[in-house]
Amino acid sequence: MQYRTMPSGDDRLSALGFGAMRLPLAAKRIDEERATRLVREAIEAGVNYIDTAMPYHNGESESFLGRALADGYREKVYLATKLPPWSVEAREDMDRLLVTQLAKLRTDHIDYYLLHSLTRRSWERMRDLGVIEFLETAKEKGRIRHIGFSFHDNPEAFREVVDAYAWDFCQIQYNILDECHQAGTAGLEYAAARGLGVIIMEPLRGGHLARAVPDEVRAIEAETGVSRTPAEWALRWIWNRPEVTVVLSGMSDEAQLRENIRTAEDALPGSLSQGDLAMMARVRDIYRDRMMVDCTGCGYCMPCPYGVDIPGCFAHYNNYGLFGKEPAVRYYFAQMTGIMDKEGYAGLCRGCGKCVRACPQHLPIPDLLQDVSRTFEGPAFTVLRPAMKHLKGIHRHWTNLKNRRYAASGGEES
Repeated sequence: MQYRTMPSGDDRLSALGFGAMRLPLAAKRIDEERATRLVREAIEAGVNYIDTAMPYHNGESESFLGRALADGYREKVYLATKLPPWSVEAREDMDRLLVTQLAKLRTDHIDYYLLHSLTRRSWERMRDLGVIEFLETAKEKGRIRHIGFSFHDNPEAFREVVDAYAWDFCQIQYNILDECHQAGTAGLEYAAARGLGVIIMEPLRGGHLARAVPDEVRAIEAETGVSRTPAEWALRWIWNRPEVTVVLSGMSDEAQLRENIRTAEDALPGSLSQGDLAMMARVRDIYRDRMMVDCTGCGYCMPCPYGVDIPGCFAHYNNYGLFGKEPAVRYYFAQMTGIMDKEGYAGLCRGCGKCVRACPQHLPIPDLLQDVSRTFEGPAFTVLRPAMKHLKGIHRHWTNLKNRRYAASGGEES
């Protein structure tokens, strides 16, 4: 296994991290026996960074890992989990959530603790609620070792969050299609230049870059004469960057785990040739040709005075074109732009034109948003959006209640 050093300290982290968000399932629940074997096989092969979060697997991922890391496995890994801002209403909620997470994970400390899925708005809210004091107090007490954040917003917001506190590390979405999306390459370099470790999530765009691979892409990769899968090429492209500390993979079966471990062994910084990089650029261009909108996700069009999440809408629209118009894209559009704390679906657009004047690509954004709305916001969306919003509220209430009971019981499952 290849290891890379976290800049804030001497931790030698495996270049491949295990993301506990896509564990093997049985009857729509975590397949406990198989998932435990998978996690332990990864650790025995040298993987020493395990990432989870409170919402993963409907709230069961942390508890599962607490059991899977018994028998001495906890001592072999660096464990990461996240504070969910959407479950925080007051400063005391932060302490309660951390106590619950420590109990679920059956540990006395979290090695890498993140603020989950930060945007500019959620960061400002958490800052004002006292999250910095919470994090520093928890670190002083030994409950957490390293402080970081995961991120989903535009490049400008990323720089603002990086500069707002002396973070140890960050976690960003990065792959061959996201060089200019969210934090992007500029954010990767910005964070590394300021001494942050960088953890990469979604290296395969939710598995799409391994699963929904166009024939043209396979043909181009075959021209190299090197026998590598599309997933291996995509991962090697990321590990080629010296700024990257760990690449997370949500591995759900043994074949994925073993391929990724094999790939990580020699995917060193600078190991791709110029020919390899040129080939990957051709692959990227094939995917980009399938995009519905030539949006880079720069965020200059934001904020929209009517609340539209313009880059978010276009990202989902592009996924719709890129990956075979999978039905799941419609679900994620409704989830991410229609039921979050601040709705941002395309139909909110009123055609004011402010975004057009700000767009560096000179895109006709209101017209394109109409296309997005026609694609995603039909009768099904009208029904799905309020239903999902209602269910989200129920789930949030149920999760908070369950966590309070869990903490009050001293870690006994209820």
